[in-house]
Amino acid sequence: MKYVILVGDGMADTPVKELGGKTPLEAANIPCMDTLASKGELGLARTVKPGFHPGSEIANMAILGLDPVKYYTGRAPIEAKSIGVDLEKDDVAFRINLVTLSSKSHGLVMEDYCSDHITTQEARELIKALGEGLKDIPSVRVYPGIEYRHLMVIRGFENPGIKTTPPHDILGEYAQKYLPENDLLKKLIERSLSILKDHPINLKRRSQGKKEATAIWPWGQGKACSVPTLKDEYGITGAMISAVDLMKGLGMLRGMEIINVPGATGWIDTNYVGKGEAALDALSRVDLVYVHVEAPDEAGHAGLLKEKIAAIESFDLLVVGTILKGLESKGIAFRMLIMPDHPTPIAIRTHSSDPIPFVIYDSTKQKNNPRGFSEKQAASTGVFIEEGHTILARLLEK
Repeated sequence: MKYVILVGDGMADTPVKELGGKTPLEAANIPCMDTLASKGELGLARTVKPGFHPGSEIANMAILGLDPVKYYTGRAPIEAKSIGVDLEKDDVAFRINLVTLSSKSHGLVMEDYCSDHITTQEARELIKALGEGLKDIPSVRVYPGIEYRHLMVIRGFENPGIKTTPPHDILGEYAQKYLPENDLLKKLIERSLSILKDHPINLKRRSQGKKEATAIWPWGQGKACSVPTLKDEYGITGAMISAVDLMKGLGMLRGMEIINVPGATGWIDTNYVGKGEAALDALSRVDLVYVHVEAPDEAGHAGLLKEKIAAIESFDLLVVGTILKGLESKGIAFRMLIMPDHPTPIAIRTHSSDPIPFVIYDSTKQKNNPRGFSEKQAASTGVFIEEGHTILARLLEK
């Protein structure tokens, strides 16, 4: 038996007025997921435990079978693992976004949490400049990641439990009231403004009418974490396919093979088919493959309804469809879990902790309950998984 987990990040939503009260999942043309919902077990799952913020790290830890109460230390340490940064005992890692802060009448406003989806190549040059510009603070190190997502490590940081705010939660708001209550972090944000202001990359983006990466924004901090591998816990091997460091880090912590797909971007232009084909190839050597697609979440954060629906439809046709067709053509017995990690409603442009729909399909035990894959249809079944971290064992029938 082979196992497949397909996550459309942020696919779940709330009814949208422009769609006549439908959600993007209900409005989208998703024949593959609808078919699996009819033939498999459909229900709702809570991937974000009460008391935890609805971050992708919390939700995807749950899908990977990890209870955040036991294992979560912060988002940034997971991303540090992905880019090969080993944290020492007194290190605190921070996720830093390259953001666009715009000057308004009463201060700086968080205009964009991703600097217009700055390219990885551009971002690496900016992070390099930041490293040079912060050399006089030896306790601080910065490391390049992917697109707007990067890492900062501070040795001997005194208060790792300090409150920080994800930049995608404060779009259009004045940044001042969300600054971390820590002098060093404030200083680093201020210094980044001056270092990046007239950098050649930003001058070029300015001339092209693109949003500039004007500052860093630190959040998601924590110390090093340790979790059991899939092999140790379940006796299986696995592979992770994603364009983002967070998911790669989670995969590495779980002892999974990390597969980098050419053209995988984390945005709606990602290589959907390539991810599907890479999953089929990986299943020739591992027991479980986890495919993560970021695009619906990014569209939700940007408030782009058409793009979110398009991303969901591409996920269905080009990822789910490619993998289904490939497995069925080879006559391979498999169990497949499809779900969002959390909702990213268009109305609020950030994550919520509401339960999300899931379907578990078993190619050897097909059901026949005509229905679609949506929030409403999932709720109507009465199937509810309160402890989201148990869904992996459910998939594996452990």
